[in-house]
Amino acid sequence: MITFPIAKINLGLNVVEKRPDGYHNLETVFYPVPIKEALEIYPMDADFPSDVDCDLKVTNIHIEGDEQKNLVVKAYNLLKQDFPTLPRIHAHLYKGIPTQAGMGGGSSDCGFMITLLNEQFQLGLSQQQMIQYAARLGADCAFFIVNKPCYAEGIGEILTPVELDLKGWYLCIVRPDIPVSTKEAFSLIKPAHPAKNCREVVMQPIETWREELTNDFEKSVFALHPEIGAIKERFYDMGAVYAAMSGSGSSLLGLFRTPVDLSEFNQEGTFKVCLPL
Repeated sequence: MITFPIAKINLGLNVVEKRPDGYHNLETVFYPVPIKEALEIYPMDADFPSDVDCDLKVTNIHIEGDEQKNLVVKAYNLLKQDFPTLPRIHAHLYKGIPTQAGMGGGSSDCGFMITLLNEQFQLGLSQQQMIQYAARLGADCAFFIVNKPCYAEGIGEILTPVELDLKGWYLCIVRPDIPVSTKEAFSLIKPAHPAKNCREVVMQPIETWREELTNDFEKSVFALHPEIGAIKERFYDMGAVYAAMSGSGSSLLGLFRTPVDLSEFNQEGTFKVCLPL
């Protein structure tokens, strides 16, 4: 069985307070984006020589580290604890969402894996139960059970649907080959509530977003990596109605009324796309 994990962008991202557990409470609007990967699973033969229950192979984009620590495998192992009859499987993940980009690639793989296992092996989990499993594995993972525009609170796991439709707009994304340390970005932020909540702002005309829809990570990330901030300004020079960093970076997004030529962003390792929503 196969599924196609998608990406997300953040429309506004505000770090509002530090929690006693060391994490931070956030406010953001998640919006699904049709940049896809492919995730396929199938049962492992009984005599297949493997010492793991979920044998994962990742292709197309290299990911550093042990594949058994991938969120796809962690999702399987988490469900296996409560569903011990879950059969051993092979999993193939074809990556299409750039990593360290603020686009939720790993979180999406996790959420889609939980949904896939639930459907393939008839586990009988409700959407809310799947959200609870996903939230245990990562802040953004729960959103990818829902896959509809949502206002997110807490660490990103408290979701409220938002009636937001960007159909007719063109979304441009440029992700330079510049790694951003989320830990370092968080360390430079002073939590505070914004003047206007992002859920309110996204209900306004998009023309108002430039002045009122903010990503708190931009200040620290742009200071560390001015090249990233320069892409946002270039988007506005090219006619973007709204431009911002997604998540903690390093992707920049721009909303345009017409398609845009991104050929100038041709540095090695840069991901770029302009697509209709």
